[in-house]
Amino acid sequence: MQLFQRRHVQFPPPEHVLRGRDQRMPVPDRHLVLGTPLVGPWPEGCRLASFGMGCFWGAEKFLWNVPGVYSTFVGYQGGITPNPTYDEVCSGRTAHAEVAVAVYHPAAVAYDSLLKVFWENHDPTQWMRQGGDIGTQYRSAIYFADAEQEAQARASKARYQQSLTAAGFGEIVTEIVPAGPFYYAEPHHQQYLEANPYGYCNHGFCQVGYPGPGEGAPAG
Repeated sequence: MQLFQRRHVQFPPPEHVLRGRDQRMPVPDRHLVLGTPLVGPWPEGCRLASFGMGCFWGAEKFLWNVPGVYSTFVGYQGGITPNPTYDEVCSGRTAHAEVAVAVYHPAAVAYDSLLKVFWENHDPTQWMRQGGDIGTQYRSAIYFADAEQEAQARASKARYQQSLTAAGFGEIVTEIVPAGPFYYAEPHHQQYLEANPYGYCNHGFCQVGYPGPGEGAPAG
């Protein structure tokens, strides 16, 4: 992992935020891989887990490959502009992060298993970037749905920080905040790497394993 300081990339001032629109983005009927809906209502007991970990194409693929995940989709969260377009998000004037969302049932897959995918497949020590992808939309973020998810997310961050520190890496800058309004990305971004198997994916194992609950950091 490369370590970067907080530098020139910042959230836009209010007077520079784009106005957006009332019209919602159209959403495909079915997931290209799982064959499940991309829009609720969801089966009883299902929950949503929302993660910002850089480009959402690769992030979504990691999540749909987790056994027990019911559906996944991508979009924009953590910002201000309603119903933004991809180009608007990339302009840095909406304050949104690119996010991938997993729909899961706790009886089929634990939230901590999704957190493991999140921590291990991007660099949470980079500020507003992942490698060469730079901008507010590429920030590391966990958007929790309730107090239980928040507690698990914060505990996972503390455990993973111990592992990173033991391996000689820096401070986690991941934001852990309530899941505010979510806006679907354009249809061609949904399951992008299934439709474009040789498409860009700036993700992969981050060199430091995530310790689950009850596990400590590796010995130094």
